[in-house]
Amino acid sequence: MKRILVPTDFSKTAAIALDTAADVAKRSGAEVVLLHVIEEVEDVNFNTDGQISSGLSGEEKLFMLKLIEKSRKQLERVVKDPKYADIRLSGELKLGSAFNNIKDIIVDQKVDLVVMGSAGHTKLEEMLIGTNTEKVVRSSRSPVLVINKKPASLNFKNIVYATAMSKDEEVFSRIVKRTQQIYNSTVHLVRINTPGDFQRDTVVKDYMEKFAKKLGLKSYTINVFNDLTIEEGIIRFADHIDAELIAMATHGRTGFAHVLAGSVAEEVVSHAKRPVLTFVVAR
Repeated sequence: MKRILVPTDFSKTAAIALDTAADVAKRSGAEVVLLHVIEEVEDVNFNTDGQISSGLSGEEKLFMLKLIEKSRKQLERVVKDPKYADIRLSGELKLGSAFNNIKDIIVDQKVDLVVMGSAGHTKLEEMLIGTNTEKVVRSSRSPVLVINKKPASLNFKNIVYATAMSKDEEVFSRIVKRTQQIYNSTVHLVRINTPGDFQRDTVVKDYMEKFAKKLGLKSYTINVFNDLTIEEGIIRFADHIDAELIAMATHGRTGFAHVLAGSVAEEVVSHAKRPVLTFVVAR
């Protein structure tokens, strides 16, 4: 792992996401890029010297300059915080759509992991950041680690890997294995049985045992958990074993299919008390 991206709105949740990313960086030797985007700004560009090129009035341009300068100082203050002195941390300040800027940096800087909070510190930011997090979870080609609240522990010793037992998960399974190696964890493979999607324990456990051996997992458990929905089952199973991390793949449904079927990963991200690691598998 070489580069971790942390989008920030300077909220408490974003600070927790950065602390989590810093811990991953210490263990993996990765660089952390802290991104702040000034949202909802149209037809505005600024260069590296902070000069604005736009059709704004003089008063609007002055306001924008002050906002940019304030954001720049906040970003510099975080980057220079002594608590992050032992990792490589840099800052990026952008204007426009948070989602588009996150997506562009993931591609342009070949980001290996995105770590982000799921809510801001105001109702508006909660809506904006929550929506952006859902979009990133749904579309990112890099793994996304979502932080809802301060984790009980940054030492992810127990990882719930909720598997759909799909061949499409091959890439994500290697990501889970790498996470296990970084934290020296136990991976708890689980298949959620629901009334509409039920499989016999013997069939599921035999498949997962072969899956774990093929992947080369060193420490793991095999589990089948029954619940009314997949998302509720994943969250309850993680609560039951008091896991520090949930890992799951998503097929990143979009458009009408997304409205009809929803996204299990997004539901888990929205309601889980613990960090959730997601990855969009091939569709």
